[in-house]
This record gives sequence, structure tokens and C-alpha cells, in this order.
Amino acid sequence: MTRDPSAEPPLVELPPPPGWVGRVLNRVEAVGNRLPDPLTLFALFALAMPVLSWLAVQSGWSVVHPVSGKTIEAFNLLTPEGIRRMLTEAIANFTGFPPLGIVLVVLLGIGVAERSGLIAALLTLSVTAVPRALVTPTLVFTGVNASVAADAGFVVLIPLGAVLYLGLGRHPLAGLCAAFAGVSGGFSANLLITSLDPLLAGFTQSAAQLFDPAYQVAPTANYYFMAASVFLLTGLGWFVTERIVEPRLGVWQRPTGFPDPPSADLSARERRAAWIALVSFVVILAVFAWQGLAPGGLLNGENGDLKPLFQSLIPIIAIAFLVPGLIYGALTGSIRDDRAVAAMMAETMATMGAYIVLAFAAAQFIAYFNWSNLGIMVAIAGANFLKGIGLTGIALLLLFILFAALLDLFIASASAKWAVMAPIFVPMLMGLGYSPELTQAAYRVADSFTNVIAPLLPYFPLIVVFARKYEPDLRLGSLLAAMLPYSIAFGLGWSGLFVLWYLFNLPLGPGAPLLYVPR
Repeated sequence: MTRDPSAEPPLVELPPPPGWVGRVLNRVEAVGNRLPDPLTLFALFALAMPVLSWLAVQSGWSVVHPVSGKTIEAFNLLTPEGIRRMLTEAIANFTGFPPLGIVLVVLLGIGVAERSGLIAALLTLSVTAVPRALVTPTLVFTGVNASVAADAGFVVLIPLGAVLYLGLGRHPLAGLCAAFAGVSGGFSANLLITSLDPLLAGFTQSAAQLFDPAYQVAPTANYYFMAASVFLLTGLGWFVTERIVEPRLGVWQRPTGFPDPPSADLSARERRAAWIALVSFVVILAVFAWQGLAPGGLLNGENGDLKPLFQSLIPIIAIAFLVPGLIYGALTGSIRDDRAVAAMMAETMATMGAYIVLAFAAAQFIAYFNWSNLGIMVAIAGANFLKGIGLTGIALLLLFILFAALLDLFIASASAKWAVMAPIFVPMLMGLGYSPELTQAAYRVADSFTNVIAPLLPYFPLIVVFARKYEPDLRLGSLLAAMLPYSIAFGLGWSGLFVLWYLFNLPLGPGAPLLYVPR
């Protein structure tokens, strides 16, 4: 593909954000940038956990699990047993770190698609197909719905958002932030039922049956509310990106040695190859979907469930990028033999060196945190506090959202938090007349909007690595300052929608009421 510098789109310069907003974000960035490098930060957290676990044990702190009734105490990591475990399981912590495998497997396919020129070609086609004014809402909308592919959106869509904005002559970090806001800040919302819906519904039903043994919670319990939330979050993400984040970032300065963007024009050969590759992408996804949905299909469960399909999404996505990349490369001549493919994969893995190092430190910290029991103890203690303060109505529901959102800064897993919180809050709110479905909806709002400012989110180090491709000196504070407006807007807007849904007594999903009525 030839490059014509004169054909490159001009950089877009937008007016700065409102003065007080800019000053607040600048202050957040300055304070955040004083923090150590993310690698050092996770290493310090990991070193601090044994000390904190020792202090918790020395204080005699304990809590009672709401389901089992067992007393939970902190595990002292500074005992011989704890030290031995930290040493003997260090490798298992690293290799078993969930985001690591997802990132590396998906990037095997994406690396070929990118280095063959396919992704640049498809982005060029998409830029011409989507009006420039709708690029941001399209990106955020796609990000919000990306949770249908579990965590793959973090690996696939977020870096593509940066590349898309770069091709339009806009700041690539604005595209990265918009995609990150959609994928992570809107993780619970979707126009489709995802694997998260039956997972949370199972915990909610078990908790509800502590109060009403016959109560059933369907996977579609929050579908109407979550589908409506997609459009709210798309609008909020659009506004924040174009009125606050992108103007504040200013004009992007190309780092020394950064490769030139691809030409805005595709040759007839490249265009034909891109369309053939795109068709192959759709066909591959359709075949796998058929094998998952059709009774007796390879990815259809014994009882007709979609669990095998959901568990296979990561390799499916890798294949769905690899094969079209091979086709495009073969048709355009960018791939001439198997050595070229191997080199493309190796080059992609080489760019992940910084993330692999970060993942090692993050994996140790998260393992120590789980072993110490401090996470679940904080969750139970905080839930018991909310239960005992005596609030009711909207005030209690909003305080519950705030508590769950703050807890999300420390415990990223939606299911892990809900496994602890559901047995406390679902029966408690049923006793006050609120349905389990309503409590679950409130939790799903809270579990999403603080993801984008949670440094302990397993994918946050990956986002830092993606961002440093365009801003090599970027520090944690700069990314947090860029994402904070999304978190605030999503939190206020989504909580407001929740309140309106409650006040107008709208159904949360098929047969899912707001108020609890014994069945």
C-alpha cells in the first residue's frame, strides 16, 4: 500500500473543555501522575498484602458469612504456611491470571490481521461508510454491547478505537478512551442476553430463596432496563468524549519513529481483498454460532445451553481474525509464506512484553488479596453496616449503588462481589418490599461505572500499554483523569435512569417486577 502524506486527514483541534472542569481534571492528573509506574504500584500492593493480613489477624477482626454462617477470619500471609504458598504458587498465579491468556490468544489472530494490512483496510472502509459525526457514538455503542463476547472487547475494540481516531486525524487516545468507556463502564448493559445475565441471576435466586424458598429469578430479569441503558450510555459517552475528553487532550503529537498512517485510499486489489476477508469473518462467526445454537451442535451443551459456546469465545475470536488476515495477506501479497505469518505473530507478542511483566505483579497481588480473605471481609462488613443504618426507599437503593461502586474499585469481579452481597441485600430488600430483580439491577449499575477508574481492574494495565503506543510517557494519572468524566457521567446518568424506572414502576424484564410480592 503506497502512502501519500498529502492525503492524510488533517488533525482536528477542538475548543478546550469548560474552565473549572479542565482545572479539576488537571489536578487529578497531577496527583495521579505522582503515583509510581503501574508495575511498581502492583508490586507495592503485593508486598503490602502480607503486612495487612498480619495486622488484621492481630486485631482479631472477623465476620460471619451470610449464607454458611461460618466465621471468616483473615489469613496471615506472614506465617510459614503463607510464605511457602506465596513462593510455591507464584508461577501458577501468573499462568492462571485470567486476562493474560485471553490477551495473548486473541492477539495471535489480531496480530496477523493487523500486520497483513487487513485492519487498516477495514478501518478505511468503515471511515468512509460511517458519517464522521457518528463515529464516536458508533464506537461507544459497539463497546457497550461488546460484553456479549465476554472480555474480548478489552483486547479487540479498545486498540481499534485508537486506530480509528488516528485515521480520522483525531487524537488516538480519545478513541481509546471512548471505547474503554463503552466496553468497561457499560459492561452490564447490552441489547442481547450475555453470559453475565444467567450468572448473576443464579446468585440472586439463591439469595432470594433464603427469604422465599419458591422464588425464581430468570436470566432475563433485567433485560428491559439494561437494553434501555445501552442508548443512555451511548449518548453520555458521546457527549463526554467530544465535549470534555478530546478537547482536553488537544492535538496529538506524533512520537518520534511512529509509523505513518495508511493511505486514505485503497487500491482495487486491496478493496476486493478486504471485502473477501470481511465475508470470511462473517462466515466464520456464523458457523460457530450455528454450532452453538443448533441442537446437537459441537458447541451446544448437553441440555441445550450455550455454555460451551461462551467458553470457546476467545479462540473463536482469534480464528475469526486469523483466517481473514491470512486471506487478505495472500490476496494482496503482504503474506507470501508461512514464515511471514510466524514473524507477524512473533512481532505481536513482542509488543506485549510490558503487559506480561505487569501481569506477573498484578497476578501476585490479586492472589495474595484473595488468600488473605480481606476482600470478602470488607464486603460483608460494609454490607452489614448498610443493613444496620435503617434507611429505606430511594435513599437506601442509591446508597447501595454507591457502596457497591466503591467496592468495585477493589474487587473487580462482578460475580465474586455479588456472591457475597446478594445473600445480605436481596433478602433484606425483599423484607422491605423490593424485588430481587430490582436489587440486582441496582447492583449491575454500580458494578460497571467505576471500572474505568479502577487501577485494580485486571485489564487496566493492558489499557496503559495500549495508550503508551501513542503517548510513550503517559502515566497512570493522565489515564485516570481522562476516564474520570466518563465514570461520573455514567454513574449519575445511570443512577438517574434507575430512579426514574422505579418511580414510573416500569418492568425490569419479562415478568420482573420492581416490588416483591410473595408468589
